[in-house]
Amino acid sequence: MKILDSRALQELDRATCEAQAIDSIQLMERAAEAISLEIISRFMPRQRIVVVAGPGNNGGDALAVARLLIEQGYRKVEVFLFNVNGKLSHDCDEERKKLITIEGVDFTEVRREFNPPYLDSNDVVVDGLFGSGLRMPLQGGFKSVAQFINESGAFVVSIDVPSGLFGEWNANTMRRDIVHADLTLAMQLPRLAFFFEENADVIGEWKLLDIDLDKEKIKETSTDFMLMEPRNIRPLLRPRNPYSGKRDYGSVLLMAGSMGMSGAAVLAAKAALKSGAGLVTVHSGSCGINILQTAVPEAMFEPDRKERFISDMTPHHQHQVIAVGPGIGTADETVNALESLLKTTSIPLVLDADALNCIVKRPALLSLLPAATVITPHIGEFDRLFGECASAEQRLTRAIEAAKRYNIIIVLKGHHTAIVRPTGRVYFNSTGNPGMATAGAGDVLTGVVAAFIAQGYRPEHAASLGVFFHGMAGDMAAAVKGELGMTASDISDRIGAAVKQIMESAL
Repeated sequence: MKILDSRALQELDRATCEAQAIDSIQLMERAAEAISLEIISRFMPRQRIVVVAGPGNNGGDALAVARLLIEQGYRKVEVFLFNVNGKLSHDCDEERKKLITIEGVDFTEVRREFNPPYLDSNDVVVDGLFGSGLRMPLQGGFKSVAQFINESGAFVVSIDVPSGLFGEWNANTMRRDIVHADLTLAMQLPRLAFFFEENADVIGEWKLLDIDLDKEKIKETSTDFMLMEPRNIRPLLRPRNPYSGKRDYGSVLLMAGSMGMSGAAVLAAKAALKSGAGLVTVHSGSCGINILQTAVPEAMFEPDRKERFISDMTPHHQHQVIAVGPGIGTADETVNALESLLKTTSIPLVLDADALNCIVKRPALLSLLPAATVITPHIGEFDRLFGECASAEQRLTRAIEAAKRYNIIIVLKGHHTAIVRPTGRVYFNSTGNPGMATAGAGDVLTGVVAAFIAQGYRPEHAASLGVFFHGMAGDMAAAVKGELGMTASDISDRIGAAVKQIMESAL
């Protein structure tokens, strides 16, 4: 699913009206109907609802919603239209005219003084002050209205985006001056701002409402931001040849584990095998041989000359991918071994965990990363690699810059994990849950991504497939174990089932 910016969304609205031979008011009515149906599904007709509308088309949406709710039997609807400059958009004015024809409607047009109504936690506020077309932060009275709503404790439903929040970038926006929504209802496509952690308490739950915007226009509109869904993932998958053998699905060389950290190697190796890799070899300190051969008998073990850690990362056989990092530690000899590997290998690489921490100890190694290397940092690892970031928005911007500069693929792990390609394109993940915030989940992801590369998928596609199925398997595990009870092993155990479900789904 595409994530379009505010300007492109406005063009999409215009294209929809042209393609479907409707006017903008009809499209506004369509949006209002979808919004009102969502509100009706959540609140009874006896619910007090206070609608706050601005002078633009977002306000027009809100006025139309108020009218539709009243027509559906909601008798406690109060409407405040802010028209402080005496100038409404054409569509907002048309919706105002329709609303005031309703007998007994509780409608106030605010031109100067605003006498705020009493609000408490039992009330619902429909926020239609400003949408994603806002050009500057809320000022003066509008800022005061936002603060009043936030302090009321009412349940807030925002149309499009919470008023005061820009649809994309909000580095210079004060959160206290933005309406804090409990539910944000966006039309058709998500906004980029929805994917930044610092906006979560402003946006609340967000839901997309289908209002049949023109699909051809969406298809032809370019964007660097996408949300991965099953329909995007299914075409990437290839069925297996009935006459194939294990070597047709590639060999993973996994540099993982050290004294006390062999579990990380076990998790990554199991995940690689359960994700379809034909062969998996674990290279680790010799102390891990009994653990690995017992816990993962399907994997081969290659002992390092050192007992407690890895000191040599030279491949001794042919492999399709080398994954480095889970549990390897950051001993000087391990850092040296990684440097030697980066200088000499032409094999695709997946780097995670301590491989990234080794690079932090020796930052010049970044410039040695082969093209299309996949790195999978969590927030802390990313900031140690590329500098402290004040927000998720700044972190994504820096990740885009780093992916371009080093010609690598960055899997920036989080609630909506972002796969950042060297081209600058960003793919956000739609699967996963908080139960995956558990020890070893990252090691599993390393194995999954490596397995897809081993099977011949391009690194950028392997990263997307790995992240999506890792999250989907986590969702399956949570459904059975609960978010509190699931472990990393529960995730890897369900990778195959996740792939099977998507493979069997219709294109």
